[in-house]
Amino acid sequence: MWITRAFKDGDLQAIPIPEELAYEGTDIEVEIERIGDELRIRPAKRSLVGVLEKFAHFGPDFMEEGRGESEQALRMLSKIKSSGADN
Repeated sequence: MWITRAFKDGDLQAIPIPEELAYEGTDIEVEIERIGDELRIRPAKRSLVGVLEKFAHFGPDFMEEGRGESEQALRMLSKIKSSGADN
């Protein structure tokens, strides 16, 4: 556990984050939430602004062959078949 000291920076309270705990880069947006006497800091959820424009770049054959079977789905099918539940 790290210990640091909060300080005033104009109208804001600032808390230095030790390098070992810092996020990569300095342009990351974060959400701050107070839970009791603790502060929780996490990367902000990304905005969906512009997502439709990004999807517009996919061609008509995008995922034409589907997603395929995931490893987890294949394991579940294998378990079902081996238990005889599909009879």
